[in-house]
Amino acid sequence: MDLVEVELARVVIHQKGDQQYIHLRERRGSRGFPIVIGFNEVEEINRKLCGVQPPRPLTHDLVGRILSSLGYRLQRVVINELREGTFYAMLSLVPRDGGKSETERTVDCRPSDAIALAVQTGAPILVARDVFEALASD
Repeated sequence: MDLVEVELARVVIHQKGDQQYIHLRERRGSRGFPIVIGFNEVEEINRKLCGVQPPRPLTHDLVGRILSSLGYRLQRVVINELREGTFYAMLSLVPRDGGKSETERTVDCRPSDAIALAVQTGAPILVARDVFEALASD
């Protein structure tokens, strides 16, 4: 699969309304596109970006801790499909110690959850080129 590396360029939080936006932009360029996500997800991404630590672990913190305790790390996030206006993504997990005994594992997920984990861990975000080209604008 041909992939385009992107970065989280902007988070738009509307206090009124259910639709929130994150904007992804190609890492080596100016084109990008928005993704509509829910309020809870945008708040989690924003907390991660601002470095705010809640007093107790939230869901994305828990997922990160579970992966670590099982010996895995998030290698990358891939937004691999856009179907009927809905984005699909995969988490690519690899052994934390780099061991070759186990292969890469992929887990289907919502892009908003994947991006929250990528922001938390510093993992790269990639988009399938066909999805990116269908949506990208300057």
